[in-house]
Amino acid sequence: MENRVRPIHKLLIDPVRALATEGKLSGVLLITVTIISIIISNLPGCGSYLSFWKSDVGFSFLHLSVSGWINSGLMPVFFLLVGLEIKRELMKGELSRLNQAILPVVAAAGGMAIPAIIFLLFNMNNPATIHGWAIPTATDIAFSLGVLSLLGKKIPFSMIIFLMALAIIDDLGAILIIIAFYSGELHAVMLICAAGSTGLLILLNRLKVRYVALYLVAGILLWYFILKSGIHPTMAGVLLAITIPLSLGEVIEQKLTRAVSYFILPVFALANTAIPLPFGIPGNPFSALSAGIVLGLFLGKPFGIVLSSWILVKAKLSPMLTGVNWKMMIGLGLVAGIGFTMSIFITTLSFDQEMNANAAKLAVILGSVISALGGIIFLKLTLTRKIRKT
Repeated sequence: MENRVRPIHKLLIDPVRALATEGKLSGVLLITVTIISIIISNLPGCGSYLSFWKSDVGFSFLHLSVSGWINSGLMPVFFLLVGLEIKRELMKGELSRLNQAILPVVAAAGGMAIPAIIFLLFNMNNPATIHGWAIPTATDIAFSLGVLSLLGKKIPFSMIIFLMALAIIDDLGAILIIIAFYSGELHAVMLICAAGSTGLLILLNRLKVRYVALYLVAGILLWYFILKSGIHPTMAGVLLAITIPLSLGEVIEQKLTRAVSYFILPVFALANTAIPLPFGIPGNPFSALSAGIVLGLFLGKPFGIVLSSWILVKAKLSPMLTGVNWKMMIGLGLVAGIGFTMSIFITTLSFDQEMNANAAKLAVILGSVISALGGIIFLKLTLTRKIRKT
């Protein structure tokens, strides 16, 4: 009996455990649920599946659709995790020293600006789609690092650190864009209440309170007031991350990582890729909306990252990454074009019209897939040639 069980264990459990250990399982899970959601959304009789995400759920004081609870309720937890990661990196990580931070900061800025410009070039004359200019500016940190890890030890460690720092700064940029450009009509009373909740969190920090429950209660109040104020509730996650003491934040970060990777993000992907594909949907790369996103991710990201890095290095304001040449930087820029989670999230904020939202989501998926494949192939060829020369 033991001989029969062990091969099954090796074939099924060990590979899953290895993927989880290497940090790749979350990416595989996201891809899987995305494919499943799109397939289910286009099966005969899929109406109940599509309507489920739009169904109203809530209490007397707060009603949201199921997808609304996910995007406005669960995603702030994702942004809490992102905020904690950014805070840790700024205070004692790779971004804590200016000479280490300047290259990824400038590269991230270039990698956000050029995709936005490309999108605007395609959509500047279309008021129905121009609001989606920020969609191709994002980099998905989990997916991009997962794709880079597929190349194993051939990748210089400096590239991994650089991509991680770039993606973190990119997330910070996306947060600022969401706050500045994707908030609704503001309500003064709720803003005052949100300010009071933030003040309470700051007081807890100053008093060196170490009880997580107190921060969470104040954080939930902050989330509710911000949601009602007209600012997007993801801001609550960011403010909570800022006010939590660093040591306590590291503990929360460890606790949240698995919940976010294996529950919140897969559920987000399920809800936001429930995309029906009727004949005539403008989800092809030849529509202005789709082309702006696909080309923004696939071409804009690497061009912006490499150009801004090249200018900085040539001006001797920053050293080049150790063991990395410019061809490898192009490959890294291609991998950074994987937008997925953050790009799809910005899509949900950009369009009220379902047809444009679905077309944009499909373009994000297409642009991310092309960027991932392009990055892997380009880096594999570049690294192979480098090894042969040495």
